[in-house]
Formats: sequence, structure tokens, C-alpha cells
Amino acid sequence: MTEPERRLRALLDAAVAAGDPATCVPPHLPSPPRGRTVVLGAGKASAAMARAVEDHWPGALSGLVVTRYGYGIECARIEVVVAAHPVPDAAGRAAAARILELAHGLGADDLALVLVSGGASALLSLPAAGLTLADKQAVTKALLAAGADITELNTVRKHLSAIKGGRLAAAAWPARTVALLISDVAGDDPAVIGSGPTVADPTRHADALAVIEKYRVAVPAPVLDRLHGDGDETPKPGDARLDRTEARIVADPRRAIEAAARAARGMGLEPVILGDTIEGESRAVAAAQAACAREAAGGGRVLLSGGETTVTVRGRGRGGPNTEFALALAIALESAPGIHAIACDTDGTDGAGDNAGALVGPDTLARARAVGLDPAHYLADNDSYAFFAELGDLVTTGPTRTNVNDFRAILIA
Repeated sequence: MTEPERRLRALLDAAVAAGDPATCVPPHLPSPPRGRTVVLGAGKASAAMARAVEDHWPGALSGLVVTRYGYGIECARIEVVVAAHPVPDAAGRAAAARILELAHGLGADDLALVLVSGGASALLSLPAAGLTLADKQAVTKALLAAGADITELNTVRKHLSAIKGGRLAAAAWPARTVALLISDVAGDDPAVIGSGPTVADPTRHADALAVIEKYRVAVPAPVLDRLHGDGDETPKPGDARLDRTEARIVADPRRAIEAAARAARGMGLEPVILGDTIEGESRAVAAAQAACAREAAGGGRVLLSGGETTVTVRGRGRGGPNTEFALALAIALESAPGIHAIACDTDGTDGAGDNAGALVGPDTLARARAVGLDPAHYLADNDSYAFFAELGDLVTTGPTRTNVNDFRAILIA
């Protein structure tokens, strides 16, 4: 690993560490109730969050959380189950049904401690009445391929669910509900994080229908029937069943970027934060940031950004938003000397791949062409994973068991 690559990996590590449940969860734990404490939750960080709760909770507790395959951690008192992400499966549906049943069994003296992180929307998948898991799978696949952002996707998910959009907290009432959230969404809106299972939902069926119409995706007839109806809406602001509910954000993209900035200063670099809420098509964001890198005066700077970019799938290749960003960035930089970059998802998985993202250097295009790879062809085919795999430039961290959104750093040596 070259010195610039080592520095970029260290910046990624600093961003990921800022969202480590072992350190960010304990300071936000509520006081124990007079009655029972039941831990419920979902997301890529939920198992690690559950372990952090167990390690610091002063009294008895029980519960159930669901996390992604490969992200589980054994807990002593809280059951951890695993399921599929980003397209839900039967294991997630079964876990969501059990979590909802546990919530229904709580009383006024009890506490529902709900742990939510990125990935919860897919993992906590319990279809609303009249819908099937296959219906939800079809909608999720279609919107992901069309490039819908997380706010749009979760707007639809909430209105097809029996547990999201405030329904979990409504089921737990009259118990007190405290949700601890690791944010993976721009703006850190609790109603969007994990599709807000404990938060009042300001959107309506018509908003979900508008997302489907915007992307012109084909969805099963029962989905359209539900969204065209005006009944069985999610709990809205002012709903009395949510009057004992509180949401606390324990980690977020902004704090992750700030941690990376501190690490950069420790390396003698000048950090320039471009933003932690950047969204849009990966290749368009890459073009804009390449321009910023070219315009940055002098060396010794690193451009940092977070947020969540998207990919409209038109090709047949494999690759998530971060590897697509990295490939588009390399093309836009045109081998500009002294510029290196990293783009990774802080959860350790870029899209459906086994990598977190990829590295880019001033020699990326030359090395690719030397082995017969056409960068433009791979980008057009959405095949960034194969491109960087051939070069040995994929970044593989394994499951980080947190999720504070995408992380990008462009080092100007």
C-alpha cells in the first residue's frame, strides 16, 4: 500500500470509528423503568448496538434485534437474528412479526428501547394487510435499479409496512419508547432513518404513489390498490399513541466526517469538508468533485464528503454507488498528477458487493489500459466492481457493524 493509500484508509477508519456502537450508544441510554425493559431493533448496526446496551444496562432486559447476514454479534440477553438486505427475505419478515408481537405485550410501566440503524427498512420487513413479501421485494428491486434515493425509497416502504412509519411505537403504547438511532440519511431525519418505526410519519399514500410514478417503475397490482386507497394510513404527528416516544441520534455522517477531518489534521493535511449530505447520481457527483480537486490550490489538502449517492442501472455489470463514483472520478480526473481518492460505504458493503468501495490514483487509467480495460465501457455497463477487482483496488473492510453513510476523501498530494 502506498503512502497516499495508507492515509486514505486511515481517514476511512476514523470515520467508521465515530459510529462505533460500543462508544456512541452508552452515553445516550435512558434511565431504567419501573417495569420491564425490552430491546427491539433492526439495522446493520443493531447487533453491535444491542451488545453495547447489554454491557452498560444496570438491570434486567430482554428483546430481539434483526441485522444483516454477516453482521451478527452474540448477545447474552438480547436475541439476534439475521436476514437479507437490501431486498427483504422471509427471515426479516418473521423477525419483524416477532418484534411487533413483543411491542404489543408492553405496559405503561415498561420501556421499549428501540435500536435503529441503516438497513432497518429492508430488515424490518412486515408487509401491510393485503400485501405479500414478494410484492415488497418487487418494489424494492425496481426502485433501487431506477436510482431512487433513500428518502423516496423509505417513503414507499412506510406505506407498504405493518411496522414502519411509527407503527412500532404505536404498538408499544402505553409503554415509553426511546429510540437510539445511527443515522445513514442526509439531514438525519428520524422519520427517514430506517423508515421511522417509532416516529410519526408526515407523508401519505399519495406521496408514496408519486415516487412510483416519478420513476415509472412497474409494481404489483396490490401495491397500487393500497396506495390509491385512503385508509390504513401511518400514525401522523399528534397521534396520542406516540406521546411517550423519544428519538435520540447517537451517531451521524456529520460526526464521521468531522472525525476524519481531525485525523487529517493529525497527518499534517488541511481538510476541506465539501458536505455530509451530498446526494445525486454517483457519476455526476464524481465529476463535480473532480473539478473541485483540480481547482484546489497547492498540495497537502484532502477533500472530505459524505451523504449517499445513487446509481441508475442501465448496464449489466456489478458495482455499488461508491465504486461507480470512484470509476467516474478517475475518468474525470484524467490521470491528474498527485491526486488520490477513496470512496467507501461505512457499513463495509457497497451496494450488493463484498467490498466497501475502491481506491483511485493518478495511475488508475494507465494501469487499466495496460491490461486491456476500457474505463468508459465499464462505467457505461455499471461494472465498476469488475474494473477495480481487475486492478486490485477494491477496498474490503468486512462488516463494520455501523452505518454512517458513504465516505469520500480526495487527497491532493
